[in-house]
Amino acid sequence: MVLQQFFLTPLGLAALAVAVPIVLLYLIRPDPSEVELPTFRFLTEEERQQSTTPLLERLSRSLLLLLQLLIILLLAVSLATPYVPVSEREAVAETVLVVDTSASMATAANGETRFDRALSVAEAEVTQRTSVVTTVGRGTVALRRGSPGDARETLGGLRVSDAPGDLRSAIAQAGTIVGEDARVVVLSDFAGDDWTDAVATLRARDISVDLRQFDRGGEGNVGFVDRRFSGAEVTLSVKNFGNSSVTRTVRLGNGQREIELGSGDVATVTFPVPAGTSQAQLSPGDSFATDDTVHLAAPSDPTVDVLVVTNDRNRFLTTAFEVNDQVDLTVETPPGAIEGEYDVVVYSNVDPDSLLPGNVETGRDVLADGGGVAIQAQETFPDQYGDLLLLEPAGLATAPTIHRTAETDLTRGISFQAPDEYVAGTLRTGETLVELRNGTPLIATAQQGNGRVLYYGYIEDSSSFKFNAQYPVFWKRAAFYLADREPLPALNLETGDTVRFDAETIEGPTGRLSGPRTELFAAGIYATETRRRSASLLSERESGVDVEPISDRGGEVGAVVTEEERTVPRPLTEFVVVAALLAVVGELGYLRRRGDL
Repeated sequence: MVLQQFFLTPLGLAALAVAVPIVLLYLIRPDPSEVELPTFRFLTEEERQQSTTPLLERLSRSLLLLLQLLIILLLAVSLATPYVPVSEREAVAETVLVVDTSASMATAANGETRFDRALSVAEAEVTQRTSVVTTVGRGTVALRRGSPGDARETLGGLRVSDAPGDLRSAIAQAGTIVGEDARVVVLSDFAGDDWTDAVATLRARDISVDLRQFDRGGEGNVGFVDRRFSGAEVTLSVKNFGNSSVTRTVRLGNGQREIELGSGDVATVTFPVPAGTSQAQLSPGDSFATDDTVHLAAPSDPTVDVLVVTNDRNRFLTTAFEVNDQVDLTVETPPGAIEGEYDVVVYSNVDPDSLLPGNVETGRDVLADGGGVAIQAQETFPDQYGDLLLLEPAGLATAPTIHRTAETDLTRGISFQAPDEYVAGTLRTGETLVELRNGTPLIATAQQGNGRVLYYGYIEDSSSFKFNAQYPVFWKRAAFYLADREPLPALNLETGDTVRFDAETIEGPTGRLSGPRTELFAAGIYATETRRRSASLLSERESGVDVEPISDRGGEVGAVVTEEERTVPRPLTEFVVVAALLAVVGELGYLRRRGDL
């Protein structure tokens, strides 16, 4: 319809029908009666001849009608909502800014990072109402419909993280808060293409989505992409993302290795992990410094000192400890005196008549120092164990079945077989990790003071578990658990992970954090009085910072329009109403001048 090209609601023009009765009334109204006054006849005749003509007199009589018709026309036009098409960007009052805060946005070029440039552009996109969404987590709303001042303050407080981001979820999050007649502006380097379907979804809802890409820098990046631990050693993987061969030096502690990498190559280097905290460093560095460093945390004393107290040396048990290069094993036979300091004491196949009170006190001293004690089941337990024995024994029993195995770090992935013969009983204190059908604990643990106690319910001669390949795995875990030493993989995490500490305050790479649960968004060391964790970026996708411009990509990505050129109507109603008011004022002025007011 032609009128729709000029009016949003053309039906409002129907108000023009009001002009019809006004014109009819004007046409049918009687002419005024003329009465001649002889006294003034000659004076008025002369004045009329000098000041008026018939045409001007007719126009003068019709001016009031014209003013009234103009007022009706203007009011009808205002009801029809006239408009002019303008760029959507000029008309929109609400904007949702999706700001990529992932690690790759820290890529530098000419002394400025992608993130810095993105923030500058984001400030220019602020409108009357602005929301800000970041790629932290699965999309975080940093501001919802704030004023221009609030939006600029929020943008000024954003920081690029050292963790991978989720641009797809951030764009989808923007879709949940965007209002009508609003637009979404995404500011990112657009690494990968998993975000394209989120953009397509918003545009299918007739939401304007503009993409601002920041892809400078990142050429020839080389970085760490993986880290694996074996015993007390770490193997680091380095990838060359550039198009030419490079040489890099990897340093960790007192060691260093030189590696040569062709385009797209991955090389590995292995080092012993230094005690405490350390950094593996890649040199020379490049424009993306985040993946040039891997942070490492390890116990101050990497070796667990284990004492096995036994009168019948258990070669399966001692071998399980001896094959672990992180365990320093000592075996003592009661009633001999025990000297030295230990992290863990294991009582296995002990002769009750030979065990001295001092032998048991050694275990209690270890507990008091924060270590651990393990007691293995046997037909008759020494009375000297006292509360170190978690089981209340009730005699020997046979033919059991496993009823329940708790999922813990100590038992995860291990298949425990039922023993042929066992010591029946009930748990005095602590937690049952592996339970037999009649409720007897087979594996149980408890916290005692500063230390930990383990009950191992297998009688060695009546069990086939010692032949299981997972047997040494269990005792390795037990040694670390009892000594309160977490394995290296548990101490060294990736940025973006969430960790629970044992304190309400955590010292992180960027300052003090609130615990006990925190997300590792910055690479570095996170520490409390008793725990240390490291966090490093180890993401091949995030390290691929040499991204192509969106317009140069093929397939589905290339079909994404970076900026939609759309026009929207800008209503002119207020201007037409003002014109109508001016016409009313003109009519009143005319009536006053004519003497009708």
